[in-house]
Amino acid sequence: MKNFAIGLYVLITLLLLIYGFNQAIFVAPTDGMQGEIQRIFYYHVPHAMISFLFFAISLVGSILYLARRHSNPTGAQSADALAVAAAEVGVLYCTIVLITGPIWARPVWGIWWTWDARLTTTLVLWLIYVSYLLLRRFVSGPQMQTLAAVLSIFGALDVPIVYMSNRWWRTQHPSPIFGGDQNSGLDPTMKIAWLWNIVAWLAWGMLLLYLRYRVERKSQSIIASQSEAALNAD
Repeated sequence: MKNFAIGLYVLITLLLLIYGFNQAIFVAPTDGMQGEIQRIFYYHVPHAMISFLFFAISLVGSILYLARRHSNPTGAQSADALAVAAAEVGVLYCTIVLITGPIWARPVWGIWWTWDARLTTTLVLWLIYVSYLLLRRFVSGPQMQTLAAVLSIFGALDVPIVYMSNRWWRTQHPSPIFGGDQNSGLDPTMKIAWLWNIVAWLAWGMLLLYLRYRVERKSQSIIASQSEAALNAD
């Protein structure tokens, strides 16, 4: 039954991705100023928004790990698995943002990259969480999870800075599409395509999160069994 539910979820996710692609490429109107390149918006912006969600999940998992590591070790390990799984998916989505951004910028701005506030803070966010993953990969010992949790919490502090950067400072990056000045907003057809792609890529990200969480829990179980066997052998 569980495998059936996962299979059904995968099927629904794939259908959402196909429908979102159709909306973005064939249904949404062509932007009058930017032309066809503007269609990358339907991938760039949803991935940016959803990466924030996964970094927030990693933040919650890290806080729960620190709160439970002495009183509830089993719950703490579960929270740690959630934190690392969410961080990995967040880094993946943030990487897509940093790739699609320059592809969009080159024909529109005439440059691949500029060190403005939005781009720089996004790159810093990505570097912090890549450092988090490297820490978990190459550092061992009982304090690794604690150090990683602290780093995840530190990294999450950059998320609101990234979000507010083009509100606080004048940047090369466009002003907010929603909640910006009186000229902000989207054509209704564009908005529908954008929303469908948010739903589709969120569903895909949650699937990756679930699968990666299961792998991490299995890894934790194997490590715990090996440690127990080593203690019994002594």
